[in-house]
Amino acid sequence: MPTPTTTLALGPDWLDPEWLISTFGLLGILAIVFAESGLLIGFFLPGDSLLFTAGLLTADGEYITYPLWLVCLLITIAAIAGDQVGYAFGKKVGPALFRRPNSKLFKQENLIKAHEFFEKYGARSVVLARFVPIVRTFTPIVAGVSGMRYRTFVIYNVIGGILWGTGVTVLGFFLGQIPFVKANIELILIAIVFVSVVPIIIELLRARLAAKRGTTSAERAELEHAAQEAQRHRQGY
Repeated sequence: MPTPTTTLALGPDWLDPEWLISTFGLLGILAIVFAESGLLIGFFLPGDSLLFTAGLLTADGEYITYPLWLVCLLITIAAIAGDQVGYAFGKKVGPALFRRPNSKLFKQENLIKAHEFFEKYGARSVVLARFVPIVRTFTPIVAGVSGMRYRTFVIYNVIGGILWGTGVTVLGFFLGQIPFVKANIELILIAIVFVSVVPIIIELLRARLAAKRGTTSAERAELEHAAQEAQRHRQGY
């Protein structure tokens, strides 16, 4: 296996899945999955690339020595628990969240994207959002804000947690046993990190541009509309 510094060219340590796993182990994976699944501050964390790399390293047995079934089980539980916390937070805060001012760790445009995703796909968005960076973090919060039925949310949350937490990890595990992948694991990891980081970089650049030009009247209207839509959902569910 390459040393953890091999894949750091694309960003800092905390964006390198292999470095994170080699440093913090399985507990670190679970903490990141939990945070990215439902905490507002977790949207920038590497999710898909982390799970895929966890599967690769479980197959290799160097940094993760636990059996695959246990790794998948714990990751799935962490993912489901994270979404549950996000839902509870959204339920408690309500539509007022759409009027919260921007900060370094909170951007209204991320919340709006998740709201639009939720509006488009309904309850299915809880499952589909698992595979969309950034939207993955905000969708359970939007579900709570919109007053989605708790039982419905739990069902879709469990399905999404299993498909994402187990599916991506298992994919990495089996690909990690293919000779070509093992022989080119540095390039594979770099590609995974790149794919994971690109959406984050784009969002950071957009946030900087938005901060420079300020919030337009159209954006303020969109925020108000999102808040009204969330209130309507709470009354309709």
